[in-house]
Order: sequence, then structure tokens, then C-alpha cells
Amino acid sequence: MATDLAELPYRHVLTVPCMPGAVRMARETAEQALTEWGITLRHPTIDPALLILSELVTNSIRHAAVLSPQVTVIYAAGEDCLAFGVHDRHPYQPSLYASVTETEPRGLATVMELTLGLGGTAVIRGDADGKGKSIWITLPL
Repeated sequence: MATDLAELPYRHVLTVPCMPGAVRMARETAEQALTEWGITLRHPTIDPALLILSELVTNSIRHAAVLSPQVTVIYAAGEDCLAFGVHDRHPYQPSLYASVTETEPRGLATVMELTLGLGGTAVIRGDADGKGKSIWITLPL
């Protein structure tokens, strides 16, 4: 699986207002981009990937909208890899791997369980100014 995101040949960026309709738009945009890139929506990774994407966009809307009026989704793919990042301008960076051990399932725990179960990776990258972050998910195809 390609892990250098800069080397992935396909890329698309979507910026939407932090409103509930953003989740649907992010999913529909992902489906359209994947289809255009020749990745079948029937691939076993795609449904879990769309759920992960939906959870991350939902989290940005619920928790970051106070400081981040927009959320940006970056989609990328290659022959053997699908990646996406969800960016907002809220400085809080949740602990991704601690969420897996939580006793009460929450959205981020679901994201991590699906990501790790598919053999993928998750990472948070803070903005240079410390006032925002991106959560990146990379999944093998």
C-alpha cells in the first residue's frame, strides 16, 4: 500500500459549510470521485470507508463548528490505496488510539476500529499555526 500521500495520482478537494448537509455531500462526492477514478463502489473497503468519512465529517460539524465555519475533505487514491483527510480549524486534537479502548462506543472509536480492521492507518496532522487539524485515514484497496 502506498503510504506517501503526495505520490497518489488521484486527488479531489471539497470544502463545505459546517452544516448537517455536509455529511451527505462528502459521501456523494467520494462516491463520484471513486467512480471517476475507476474504483468500484462494490469494493469491500468502500462501504466502511464511507462510514469512516461520515463519522469524521460529523465530528467536525458537532465539535469544531464554533471555531470552524467550514470543513474540508481531501480525497486521494492510487492503485492500491485510498486516503482521505478531514480538516477543520478547531485546535483540539483527539487521541485516536485511546478511543479504541473506550468502554462506551463513540464515533471516533468506530472510525478507529474500522480503520485498523481494514489494515489502514490514522493520523492527526496539526496546522502550522496550531489552530486547526486534519485527520487522515489511509486504507488498502
